[in-house]
Amino acid sequence: MLQRSIGTRRKVMTRLMQLVSTDAANEPDASREAKPSEKPIPSDAKLLDAYSEAVIGVAEKVSPSVVKIDVQHEARGGRRNWRGRGGGGSGSGFIFTADGFILTNSHVVHGASKVSVALSDGRKFDAELIGDDEHSDLAVLRINAPNLIAASFGDSQAIRAGQLVVAIGNPYGFQATVTAGVVSALGRSLRSNSGRLIDNIIQTDAALNPGNSGGPLVNSHGEVIGVNTAVILPAQGICFAIAGNTAKLIAGQLIKDGRVKRGYIGVAGQNVTVPRPVVRLHNLLSESGVLVSAVEDNSPAQKAGLQEGDIIVGYGEQAITSIDDLHRLLTDKQVGIKAPLVVIRTPEKAVIDIVPEERK
Repeated sequence: MLQRSIGTRRKVMTRLMQLVSTDAANEPDASREAKPSEKPIPSDAKLLDAYSEAVIGVAEKVSPSVVKIDVQHEARGGRRNWRGRGGGGSGSGFIFTADGFILTNSHVVHGASKVSVALSDGRKFDAELIGDDEHSDLAVLRINAPNLIAASFGDSQAIRAGQLVVAIGNPYGFQATVTAGVVSALGRSLRSNSGRLIDNIIQTDAALNPGNSGGPLVNSHGEVIGVNTAVILPAQGICFAIAGNTAKLIAGQLIKDGRVKRGYIGVAGQNVTVPRPVVRLHNLLSESGVLVSAVEDNSPAQKAGLQEGDIIVGYGEQAITSIDDLHRLLTDKQVGIKAPLVVIRTPEKAVIDIVPEERK
């Protein structure tokens, strides 16, 4: 009886071993090369790590150059008053030379009686306003401090839509806040507080808030390619920065002269449509121009004989279709240079010589 039981167990164990051997034979050989369809799907972890490393590297490189700016304004009655955070009394800026020059927005410091700057290492200094250009919304400050780290500029003309960018600033007073996004669009235009149009604006979806104004917009190499300047508050992800190349040009003029020189002719005007028969009669290049509504006394326009009711349609060899066209042409290079101004004195066309002066 015992021998029969042992024999039965042996048969069962033998059968189990056969089954195990069969399953092992049917398993795919790990040494065999996998078919293309069997290759593992690559993980996104490496891509995310590379993105994180890029942002971290930029933040560590540029953050020591970013400053918090507090502005004091004279209140009525001669008393001083600190304006609330997120208004015009608190903003951002960045050191762009080792000897203490700081770039920021004009609307952050315009009209200030006192400006103070806080560095990322905790040091605080009073700042001198070197120059303020409301028309481009840029201003330059200077502090007298040792061991400053300056940010470097990149070429803003080399950037492309979709490119990674990082914004660093002090939104609502939260110092050294880092946000990242992409260049959403290039070549936008933005109206400054003075009413003049700023061209070559960069649109980005890097999160900006009040207090970011004046801070740097930086590429993946840690180079400044823009100066953060505006947000559309009801919208999300629509933010704007002044192009770095524009900022460099304006900053150089502010450091040199304390102002930006621009041409001035002394007229108030509005954009109008030129009647089509007049366009055909004089073979004009455009159906719009600038209607002169007022001429300032003793201005270049008055000296040239410009009259109320004239429609400006050309300056030099360029067609004038709007006030913005006229602003773009009246640069510092036009100051003191005689140029022909083409006007329509309905229904006749007249060409008068005008000599722009420097805008006061």
